[in-house]
Amino acid sequence: MDVRRGTAYGAGAYAMWGAFPLYFHLLAPSGAWEILAHRILWTLLFCGAVLALRREFAWGRSMLANPRLVGGVTLAGLLIAINWIIYVTAVVAHHVTEASLGYFLNPIVTVAIGVVVLREKLRSLQWLAVAIGLAAGVYLTVDFGRPPWISLSLAFSFALYGLMKKRLGTSLGAFQSLTSETAVLAPIAVALLVWLGTRGETTFTVDSPSHPLLLASAGVVTAAPLLLFAAAARRVPLVTIGLLQFITPVLQLMCGVLLLGETMRPSRWIGFAIVWIALLVLTFDSIRSVRTRRKMADSAESAAL
Repeated sequence: MDVRRGTAYGAGAYAMWGAFPLYFHLLAPSGAWEILAHRILWTLLFCGAVLALRREFAWGRSMLANPRLVGGVTLAGLLIAINWIIYVTAVVAHHVTEASLGYFLNPIVTVAIGVVVLREKLRSLQWLAVAIGLAAGVYLTVDFGRPPWISLSLAFSFALYGLMKKRLGTSLGAFQSLTSETAVLAPIAVALLVWLGTRGETTFTVDSPSHPLLLASAGVVTAAPLLLFAAAARRVPLVTIGLLQFITPVLQLMCGVLLLGETMRPSRWIGFAIVWIALLVLTFDSIRSVRTRRKMADSAESAAL
C-alpha cells in the first residue's frame, strides 16, 4: 500500500513538472526574467511560511555556522536558477520540444558526470547508453545545424545541480534546502525586479487580479511537486523513481507538439528516438542491477540462516 501511494506521489510530481510549459504560457505577457524573479521570491515566501508553521528554525542557525554548507547551498541555488531561466526562456520562445529533449538527456549526462567528476565505474550497458547518447547528440547537432544548446544547457545545469545535492547529502530536508537556495537567490530576484521596473517592463499589475495571482502562485507551483517527490522517494525504490522521471519530458513534448503548436519534422523525431534507445538501455541496466543485488542479498541472508 505504501509503495502504491509513493508511486502515485511520484507520478503526480513528474506530471506537474511536465505541465510546466502550460503554466508558464499562462504568465504572458511576463518575460522570462520577471517570471524567474517572482518564482524565487514567492517560493521563498511559501517555504518560509510552511517552516514557520512547523516552527522549524534551528536548522537555519546550524547551517549558517557551517561555511561549507552555505557555499554548497549557494552554488546549488545558482545552478537551479540557471536551469529555471533557460527553461522559462525556452518555453516563452516556443522551444518546448527542445527543452523536453534536455530532460530526456539528463540521465545520460548525469551518468557521464558521475564518471568524470566522481570517478564512478560504469557497467557495460551504461557505457553503451552513454555512447548512444553521444551519437544522438551528434545527429541532433547536424539536424539542428548547430548544437542543441537549450537541451544541453538544461541537461548539464540540472545534472550539476543533482551533483551538488549529492555532495550536500542529507544535511537539509527538501523544504529547508529549497528555502535556503531561494533565500540565497532573493537579492538577485529583487535586483531583477527593480531593474525591470526602471525599464517599464514589469507586468505584475497587468490584468489584476488574475495575472498577479498567477505570478504569486509560482511559490506553490514550484514547491508542490518537490513535496510530492520527497514523499515518493521515501516510499518507492530508486528504479521506480528512475522510470517515473520520464513522465516529465514526455508530457513536455506532448505539450509542445499537441497543445502549443510546435512542429517536429521527421528527422527530429529520429534524433529523439536515438535518445530514447539510450534511455531504454540505461533503464534496463538499472532494473537488472537492482534484481542482481536483491538476489545476492537474499542468498547472503539464506546462508546466514
